[in-house]
Amino acid sequence: MTCQMVYHNGNCLNTKKPYANSCRLCLDICPYQAISDYHQIDVRKCSECGACMAVCPSDGFVDVMIDKFQDYLAETEEILLNCPQAVPSGFEIPCLGMFDRDSWTSLMLWAKKKPVTIVTGVCADCGDRAACAASVQAFKQVHSSWPGHGEVRIQVRPDAGLAAESKTANPQVPKPAVQGSGNWRQKGLKKVEEWLPNLTADQAYSLPKSRQGLMNVLEKYPEEKVPFPALVVTDLCTNCGVCAAICPQDALQKTEEWDSDPKAKESAQEDRISSLQLILEPQKCVHCNRCVEVCRIQALSMETKMLSRRFLAGKVLIHEGSPLYCKQCGKRIFDNSELCLVCSTSDPQGRSSFFL
Repeated sequence: MTCQMVYHNGNCLNTKKPYANSCRLCLDICPYQAISDYHQIDVRKCSECGACMAVCPSDGFVDVMIDKFQDYLAETEEILLNCPQAVPSGFEIPCLGMFDRDSWTSLMLWAKKKPVTIVTGVCADCGDRAACAASVQAFKQVHSSWPGHGEVRIQVRPDAGLAAESKTANPQVPKPAVQGSGNWRQKGLKKVEEWLPNLTADQAYSLPKSRQGLMNVLEKYPEEKVPFPALVVTDLCTNCGVCAAICPQDALQKTEEWDSDPKAKESAQEDRISSLQLILEPQKCVHCNRCVEVCRIQALSMETKMLSRRFLAGKVLIHEGSPLYCKQCGKRIFDNSELCLVCSTSDPQGRSSFFL
């Protein structure tokens, strides 16, 4: 028995850069608890709803047919999608649950250029309704921040034959997919085994497939702007650079300039830093929020902005400042205070405070 959901160890954020709070989004979202702590899929439980793929920021989990899905969106003159519980209408997707924010943004952008219709069954009666609900939340986020998006039509047309068959089925076992020309689950074991070598668990890539799809649409229509959560830095920033160091996607980088004063060359290298810049590459950012979480003084946040492909694919200077140094001993400090920890705790006048 095989499963079309594949785990890419090299794509997982936990593998790219270890972090104190390991990402567990895929484990927590799975309606069937089909994913183990080691990211192994129990094919007897998995319904291939795509929820793990939708919540994973970096394509740790992805459907083996995602490339064919992206090709279909780009090549067809009218986008027709249907879930396995609906009347076969066009290209069959596992569930609406596979759509993340980038996927919905792409569909809404395509909808400004050609008709987009999604045919579903009755989601309330489907075992994958939890996955669908999570995807609907992503849809609402894009919809509320983009009043001028294209219209994605959603029709509820359950397959009558499948509905009759499901009355006698075990409700604890994922329902089989209906037959259809675009059916992802009825291609047969032999055909699936032909696809798997092209998308193995050892393959890794920097941008998630949904982000690649969005960038491809924007490349066709460079004048369009889409809502995109972008990193914002406030004046509270102390130029410590931890946010850039912790980014698993290398979407955030820091550049430093050194003091040209000959006398400064005699001091430690870090004490010769005259300015620091934070550079963001928006298309690489997968909104894992690690940079926001690690910033102890809360100088970072995500704000949704309307951006074109030119800005998404470029490099943006989001902050420039100078490092802070202790006024008493001259050592570099990483808090908005006048003294370092040692000098602050030994200062009898209490001229400054240090917060842990």
